[in-house]
Amino acid sequence: MLVYGRSQWDTLVGYCERGDLKVSNAGAENAIRPFALGRTAWLFADTSQGAKASGTCYSLIETAKANGLEPSAYVHHVLTHIADAVTLEQLEALLRWNAELPALKNVAQYG
Repeated sequence: MLVYGRSQWDTLVGYCERGDLKVSNAGAENAIRPFALGRTAWLFADTSQGAKASGTCYSLIETAKANGLEPSAYVHHVLTHIADAVTLEQLEALLRWNAELPALKNVAQYG
């Protein structure tokens, strides 16, 4: 450990000189965790239609999170109303910027 610390001294001192550098990459790991876990589920999308359906679901969830919406409320809203949408305007009403939904309650849980 002592030899390693000495060999990495310049890098370690960089963290003391620059307060904006993060010592841990836990934030990046947490951000990609859903995709890493999803790889196992994606193995079972044995058809292109199954893979497209999985991609659509992940897109809905990630879009909601990226726009500060509660993902479960947004997905519920879309699934509840999409069957009744026959025109382009009705489909556009389901887009996240047109939906009046609750904001994220706990942003940290969504990484």
